[in-house]
Amino acid sequence: MYIPTHCTLCPRHCGADRTKAAGFCGAGPELKVARAALHHWEEPCLSGNRGSGTVFFSGCSLRCCYCQNWNISAEGFGKAISTDRLSRIFLELQAQGAHNINLVTATQWLPWVLPALDEARAQGLSLPVVYNTGGYETVETVKLLAGYVDVWLADVKYIDPALSERYSAAPDYFEVCSAAVRQMIAQTGAPVYDQDGILQKGVILRHLALPGSLKDSQAILRWMAELPRGSFIPSLMSQYTPFYKAAEMKPLNRRISTWEYRQVVDTAIELGLTDGYMQEKSSAREEYTPPFDLEGV
Repeated sequence: MYIPTHCTLCPRHCGADRTKAAGFCGAGPELKVARAALHHWEEPCLSGNRGSGTVFFSGCSLRCCYCQNWNISAEGFGKAISTDRLSRIFLELQAQGAHNINLVTATQWLPWVLPALDEARAQGLSLPVVYNTGGYETVETVKLLAGYVDVWLADVKYIDPALSERYSAAPDYFEVCSAAVRQMIAQTGAPVYDQDGILQKGVILRHLALPGSLKDSQAILRWMAELPRGSFIPSLMSQYTPFYKAAEMKPLNRRISTWEYRQVVDTAIELGLTDGYMQEKSSAREEYTPPFDLEGV
């Protein structure tokens, strides 16, 4: 396992010597995990009836002011563990009946995660690996994960650089994300399901509709509609809740209105983005955020 001494794992390319200090993402020399458990609130083709074997990693290369996982992404909550322990966690989730191994915000820890996957596979791990990402990934990182990741579960948050700068401190978000998404689709191919409808291979593109950002949501949907049909699964989400710093920021200090979300849904339908998922407006509930209490770590 190699600890980066000039870290360029994420698009920030902050160059941190992580043997001595944390990078922009908050990740330092020790792997940190906040939770590892069966998760039932992903898309149905991932959670199924037994749950997705979800591992939440500490730190993040984005600075989303509304992050529902802010205590682990921004404040670094988590427990330091070894690569060997991570490999055993993957096997324990498989033994619990997980449909897949779901890696949440793992990029800053790839020098630990990839050896752990190799070790777990050598010991019998056979589940598909889901890479759950905010979409802010380099093309090089996506290519590095070929052969490791079966399913990409990626956000497409914004097109407008003013929004991505204000809300996530990433003015280059769409430029980076759009290139990464195209690479994900190119190397993963069309969705493949098992006999129970559980996704084994493919790309899910999520978009969380934000209050006051209707035009940007519609622009994202138009961009998605230009991607090859059948190459990904669209997932439109209404569950925005004013977490973290957003509670004090207009217009993010409220949930999305029924009218706003209806306009987003209508646009998706008009564009033919119906072969996927659309959350009900009532999905905006805090229960979608699991407790970060080191379960399974």
